Amino acid sequence: MSEDRPTEAVGIARSSVGRIIPTSSDRAREFWLGGASGKLMIAQCDDCGHRIHPPRPVCPCCYGKAINFTPVSGRATVHSFTINRYQWTKEMPPPYVLAEVDLEDQEGLRLLTTVTGCAPEDVAIGMKVTAAFVEVEDGWIPVFVPEKRP
Repeated sequence: MSEDRPTEAVGIARSSVGRIIPTSSDRAREFWLGGASGKLMIAQCDDCGHRIHPPRPVCPCCYGKAINFTPVSGRATVHSFTINRYQWTKEMPPPYVLAEVDLEDQEGLRLLTTVTGCAPEDVAIGMKVTAAFVEVEDGWIPVFVPEKRP
């Protein structure tokens, strides 16, 4: 099995290839560390239950300030994508897929990510995907892989 593919048991990938992780803030810390336990952690308002991504200090729905992270299913649908064929950084050789996915846990909850585990040409709008994680120095980057069909 390739080191860049998720393990079957827990949906976690370890990468020997360096990846860029955005500068982490305390507000987003749990998002970046959730992959250690195989969980996609998304901020959620304690007052109204609305999920918020990217994390913010105030809920955009009820203006509540009690925001905590909760795990979501990790299942999503590709909303939009592009195949990057130009090497912008040495850490991510092309081709790779940048995608915006709709998380199934809440309407309008989207995440910018990469889709791995298949040929870039196989990715399509409407494709069902599942979260997996790539370990980096300061946390875990969520990526998405094609959903396994029975």
